[in-house]
Amino acid sequence: MIITKADGSTEEFRPQKLASSLKKAGANPNEIAYILSEIESSLEDGMKTQMIYQKAFQLLRNSGESVAARYSLRRAVFNLGPTGFPFEDFLGKIFEAEGYTTKRRLILKGKCATHEVDLAAYSPADTFIAEAKFHARPGVKSDLQVAMYSYARYLDLASTQVCKGDQCGIVSLRVITNTKFTQAAIKYAECSGIKLLSWDYPKHDSLHNKIERHRTYPITVLTHLTTSQKQFLLQNGVILCSDITKNPTILHQINLQRNKFDAVLREAQALCGSL
Repeated sequence: MIITKADGSTEEFRPQKLASSLKKAGANPNEIAYILSEIESSLEDGMKTQMIYQKAFQLLRNSGESVAARYSLRRAVFNLGPTGFPFEDFLGKIFEAEGYTTKRRLILKGKCATHEVDLAAYSPADTFIAEAKFHARPGVKSDLQVAMYSYARYLDLASTQVCKGDQCGIVSLRVITNTKFTQAAIKYAECSGIKLLSWDYPKHDSLHNKIERHRTYPITVLTHLTTSQKQFLLQNGVILCSDITKNPTILHQINLQRNKFDAVLREAQALCGSL
C-alpha cells in the first residue's frame, strides 16, 4: 500500500515504522498490535500520513494521556508557532537543561554588520550562537542557503562576546530546525564545521532525542488544553510542562474548572516523571 508523506512524496506503508513510533511513545505490545490492525484495515492507496497519525492518536488516547501526548510530540513542536519566538524560547529551555546559560533574540555588533541572533548559549566548556529555523508544517526543509548565510553571520561575529566573562567568546555555530535539512545543507555543514540540529539529526542526539532525554516537553503536547489556552500560556512565558508541575497555580491564568485543572496537572506530571 502506497501512502503520501507531508512533502508530497510517496512511499510504501511500513507497519514496523508505525509500531516503532508507538513503542517510543510508551504504548504496550497489545496496544500496538490493536492500533496496527485498525490502521491497516482502514488504509487506502495514497492515504496521507497525517490521516494515519490522526487515527493512531485517537486510538492512543484510550491507552493513556501521556502516551498520546508523547506520540503527538512532533506535531506539538509545530504548534509552537505561528511565530518563531516560542520555538526559540523552547530551545533555550532544552540547552538550559544541558547546563548552558541562554539568551534569546540578542542584537550583536559584528566586524562589518549588526546581527539579530536567535539564541546564544554559554557554559564553562562551550559558547555558541544559533540560527533557529521554525516551520509550521512538516515537509519543509532548511536548505543550503540557510547554512551558508548562517555561517557568514558567524564569521562576522567571531570576535564578539555574548556576555561578560572569559567563557563568553563565540566558539561555534549551530543551525536548528524543527523539521529536516537538505542533504546539500548537511554536506556544507560537515565541511564548514557548523553543528546542525533537526528533528532526527544527528542520529543519537537529535532534537527529538534531547526532548525525551531531558523531559523538556512543550505545553503544546497537553491534550486537555485548547489551542487558545496553549497560546495564552506561551505568550506569558509558560513553555514547558515542567513549568506547570513546578508551579501549578499558573493554570489559574486560564480559568480552568477544577476537574480540567486536575487533568492538565496530572498529564503534565506523568510526562515529567513526577507522578
